[in-house]
Amino acid sequence: MRVTHTFEPVYDEKSKILILGTFPSVKSRENAFYYGHPQNRFWKTLAAVTGEMEPSTIEEKKAMLLKHYIAVWDVISACDIEGSSDSSIKNVTVNDIAGLLQGSSIETIYGNGDKACRLYDKFCKGKTKKEIIKLPSTSPANAAYSMERLIECWKIMKKDGICG
Repeated sequence: MRVTHTFEPVYDEKSKILILGTFPSVKSRENAFYYGHPQNRFWKTLAAVTGEMEPSTIEEKKAMLLKHYIAVWDVISACDIEGSSDSSIKNVTVNDIAGLLQGSSIETIYGNGDKACRLYDKFCKGKTKKEIIKLPSTSPANAAYSMERLIECWKIMKKDGICG
């Protein structure tokens, strides 16, 4: 089924890093915001890395991101997808990542999982001329990573001066 991304990236002129996902899950699309599935560990991981309380509302999530100079978006703006399965993604239309970078202070790009990184490399890197750093996916499907291991891996963002 053809689905379109319906919400904007979160960033401002002070954002230093960009975390890219692939495409919003069914739950995220229902909530009209990033990482809306209750089992996704994104917000819990980011809260641990930044030393913040885990945010619950969209406003709290945006405030935490911007306070720590973090931008969030997805590589894909539209695609054919079955449910929330990244492996089913076909007929990709990508977001204008290069345009976002030009209008911001973003220096480093991180990918939330392998699929986001592969899609970025295939469709965006030629325009942005920036590498993407792969982080383990916060998806509940990534059972190989415990919460503690995710947090340890995601702490690499501290080198960019975004956390506590």
